[in-house]
Amino acid sequence: MNAVEIDVSKGKSTVAVIQPFGVIITEPFDVLHTDSSLKELVKFIKSLSGETKVVMEYTGTYYEPIANALHNAGIFVSVVNPLLIDDYDTNRVKKVKTDRIDALKIASFALGKWIKLLEYTPAETVRKTLKMMNRQCIELNKILVMQKNSFIALLDCCFPNANTLFTSPHRESDGHEKWVDFVLKFPHANAVAKLSTPRLKPHNEMDSLASRLPEYETVMSMYNVGKVTCSQLSLKSEMLQG
Repeated sequence: MNAVEIDVSKGKSTVAVIQPFGVIITEPFDVLHTDSSLKELVKFIKSLSGETKVVMEYTGTYYEPIANALHNAGIFVSVVNPLLIDDYDTNRVKKVKTDRIDALKIASFALGKWIKLLEYTPAETVRKTLKMMNRQCIELNKILVMQKNSFIALLDCCFPNANTLFTSPHRESDGHEKWVDFVLKFPHANAVAKLSTPRLKPHNEMDSLASRLPEYETVMSMYNVGKVTCSQLSLKSEMLQG
């Protein structure tokens, strides 16, 4: 039985090999995450006599190139949650942490859990892509929410609750909201207070008429186009056609 542990880090990993009763086959050594180095690692592991299993911790995406290279070479690989290894035979009094010690500790874990180790299988390309895109989407949404909240907080200083004046949902094509167009046109409460009802009424009538035109939805879907601009563009389009 050969327990090969790979302590994965960015750019390189530390490899240790032990057998039952703590027999160290080779002193821990570093392997770069290059194609040539991984091929040498595969050659080394396959040269070991007896049953061999490789164990490494789940560390973001750093482990994937190594795990895939070994798996494709027909070597048994198991990727384990770091918490399971951290709780295995832990010395709560002395907390010394080095790549060499970590490598030997994970190798000991591999021997202790030899029969229960689950073999690693590479995720499907589509599944991996979706997982990556989902992480990016979550991060992007966090940024958008943060920016929106900051904008609303700034807007409350000159036009409190302006973002609540419209109840219509955001535009499906790009997420645009009507209150944004409104505050671009009237960035301060006084800008609206100074206007009389007859001056505000034409804006509503223009949009009502423009909405009947066949190109209305197309124009409204354009970036940064509001109802007033849409009405004006629709009018210009009709004049050009005429």
